[in-house]
Amino acid sequence: MTSPDAPDSPDRAPEGGSRGEADVAGNERLTALAGAVLLVLFAVEIVTLIQLRSLMPLHFFVGVLLIGPVAVKTASTGWRFVRYYARHPAYRRKGPPNPVMRVLSPLLLAFTVAVIGSGVALAFTGPAPALLLRIHVVSFLGWLVLILVHVVVYVSRVPRLIAEDWRNRRARPAARLGPAERIGVNVAALVAAAIPAMLLLPTATLWAGWLEQPVTGPGVVAIVLSVAVAVAGAFRRRMSSRRRPRS
Repeated sequence: MTSPDAPDSPDRAPEGGSRGEADVAGNERLTALAGAVLLVLFAVEIVTLIQLRSLMPLHFFVGVLLIGPVAVKTASTGWRFVRYYARHPAYRRKGPPNPVMRVLSPLLLAFTVAVIGSGVALAFTGPAPALLLRIHVVSFLGWLVLILVHVVVYVSRVPRLIAEDWRNRRARPAARLGPAERIGVNVAALVAAAIPAMLLLPTATLWAGWLEQPVTGPGVVAIVLSVAVAVAGAFRRRMSSRRRPRS
């Protein structure tokens, strides 16, 4: 999953070009790597909803752990946004953001903050505040719809960007952050978020006995929509490979 501010064209300048072009490519790769980490964590978090009663500690841990890669991705896409609208030549040459995601991305960020923030608050309060619990569920459902749209739009670019970064990991970087530094940033963000995630694990006991049903409604919705987006993403990748000219 790449940046919400990434352009429509998948083409990008090689990292071995000018410093400005290399920074643009490096920013895109950093965003792609953070997006891939988030996609894995999102999938785990959605799976916990199927058996939330028994997987509540894991649900808490992953929910707090998400804060790290969310911060990295928000920073990288925000940097792209600022540099593009500040009319930096290399970012302007890269092209404008996807017009649909330009509208949806602020909403996605707002829902992400709402679902994670309300989840952390519920870790401290327990299930007693009904309004807070309702905010968490509603913001999750809104976030789920937006993140699935985001995945369908950008997921086909992620494997290529990560593979290129891995192949060039030993090369001398022309960008401010090379492949090793980009990996380091994501690992550091995960480690930083893992500390409060572990500290909050004992709060899961506040929810003991709260869930009576083994399968939650949001969990069913999440699984159905996730399967639908997986099929849509596979179809989109297949159509994209068919349109790609053969050498």
